[in-house]
Amino acid sequence: MNKCNSCIVLVGMPGSGKTTVGRELAKRLGRRFVDSDHEIEARTGVKIPTIFEIEGEDGFRRRESQTLDALTLEPDLVLATGGGAVIRPENRALLAERGVVIYLNVPPHILWERTRHDRSRPLLQVPDPKGRIQELYVARDPFYRDVAHIIVEGGRGTPHAMVRLIEKELQALCAL
Repeated sequence: MNKCNSCIVLVGMPGSGKTTVGRELAKRLGRRFVDSDHEIEARTGVKIPTIFEIEGEDGFRRRESQTLDALTLEPDLVLATGGGAVIRPENRALLAERGVVIYLNVPPHILWERTRHDRSRPLLQVPDPKGRIQELYVARDPFYRDVAHIIVEGGRGTPHAMVRLIEKELQALCAL
C-alpha cells in the first residue's frame, strides 16, 4: 500500500492539538476527519470517563484498539488518536503500517496550560495533574517518536501554521 494514499494519523499528548489540527488538515486535503475518542463514544453510547469508571483503563484500551483497527483501514481519512493510543505495541504497529503517522510534540508546560481546566480527561483527574502530564509525557514520548513518520514541534504558532508545515512534510514524504 502506498503510504500517501493511506490514512493520516495524528498522535501526541492530550492537549497537543490533534483534533484541532486534524480537522483543519482534513479540510485542506479534502479528506474525512475522525477523532478516535469521539468514535469510541459514538460506538458505545457513553462518554470516555464513564468507560474508565466501569471498565477501567484496560477496558477502554481494548475498545480503543478495536476502533483504531477499523478506522485505519479507511483510505483518505485524517485520524486524531487518543493520547494513550501508542501505549499498546499492537496499536503502534497498526498505525505505522496502515498510515502516515504525525507526532504533534508539545512541551508539558504548554500541555498543562491547555488542559488544566478540562475535567473530561480521566488520566488527569489526580491530585497533581501538572506532574501527571510530565510523567505521561516522559513515558509516552518514546512511543510517539517510534511510530511517527513525521514529527512536528507544536506549542508555538497557530493550528493553521501547523497544518501548513504538515502539508509540506507530507509533500516531501510522498515525493520519495
